[in-house]
Amino acid sequence: MDFTLNETQLAIRDQVERLCRDFDLAYWAARDDDGTFPDAFVAAIAKAGLLGIAMPVEVGGSGLGVTEAAILMEAVARSGAGLSGASAIHINLFGPMPIVVFGTPEQKARFLPPLIAGEERCCFGVTEPNTGLDTTRLKTRAVREGDHYIVSGQKIWTSTAQTARKILLIARTKPIEQCAQPADGLSLFYTDLDTRYVEVREIPKMGRKAVDSNMLFIDGLKIPARDLIGEEGKGFRYLLHGLNPERILIASEAIGVGRAALAMASEYARTRIVFDRPIGQNQAIQHPLAQRYAELEAASLMTFKAASLYDAGEPCGIEANAAKYLAAEAGYHACETAVMTHGGMGYAKEFHVERLFREVLIARIAPVSRELILSFIAERALGMPKSY
Repeated sequence: MDFTLNETQLAIRDQVERLCRDFDLAYWAARDDDGTFPDAFVAAIAKAGLLGIAMPVEVGGSGLGVTEAAILMEAVARSGAGLSGASAIHINLFGPMPIVVFGTPEQKARFLPPLIAGEERCCFGVTEPNTGLDTTRLKTRAVREGDHYIVSGQKIWTSTAQTARKILLIARTKPIEQCAQPADGLSLFYTDLDTRYVEVREIPKMGRKAVDSNMLFIDGLKIPARDLIGEEGKGFRYLLHGLNPERILIASEAIGVGRAALAMASEYARTRIVFDRPIGQNQAIQHPLAQRYAELEAASLMTFKAASLYDAGEPCGIEANAAKYLAAEAGYHACETAVMTHGGMGYAKEFHVERLFREVLIARIAPVSRELILSFIAERALGMPKSY
């Protein structure tokens, strides 16, 4: 077993760290205040060729793996960009995976290069307000009419839809009553987000203001049949090819946020003098920070184990979900401890840890809850009866 990064991976991490220095804590605090999408940051990432890190070489990508993508995302989040920076590029890294695996050569050539170059932004239309995580029961319908589909329905928590030009959309093309299994009859599309037929309504939220989350109201969206990914009715299974990479990337982002908060708290503890001594000299301050360090390191090991399995073409569902769970918990507790280490100033925006604390909550909730992950692991790893 080798836990060291190779030369390529070290070079990626160093490149990202250098790039992120141009987008300091003040930049991300400003984006948190004004809610403006970090276009300059995304443009810099795209110019560096990093948006296509896990995309095939033949369409302009780097041909690397989810491991390298995880290194990228951890470094972005750890820079102080947090989930505002990570979420701005997140979908470009994992979202196109079903296209890479199941798209035709024509679709790959048409869809992937603009994403890699940063010329187009896509959003992810999966979750619905009345079905939540029960994706097989979603209500959005796509009805075939000649050489196109007509789609109507609703989606929720669709990030970047305010500015995205494309959407990866899953919809039911065959009524569930006519399907042998609930997962049948769902189809996956990558198509234009035509706002003449899609109302995009932003959801105000407690953190990550710079990257919008939205409700979509779809009424008669016309999708060309050539934008169907793979075979009709198999979209749910195609979608699964993007879910494990997404969990791995979310895990790496949570670790990055946690490490950023831990670094801020450690610096504060070393320099904050109370009762004529640095507060970091007190074990009541030292021990929680040391515990957070250990938790983040353990979560990182599970994350890279999951990523290495995925890149080797091995099953990794249990490991990817375990990584997401462990990293989200470790990141959350690191941010909480950072706020408490700062005392009253942890509640002040000046020290940035409150922003990271607000953002890291996302990793505990999305794209799948802690509770559902534990149910999945209990079933798949421990052989218990399915509970959901």
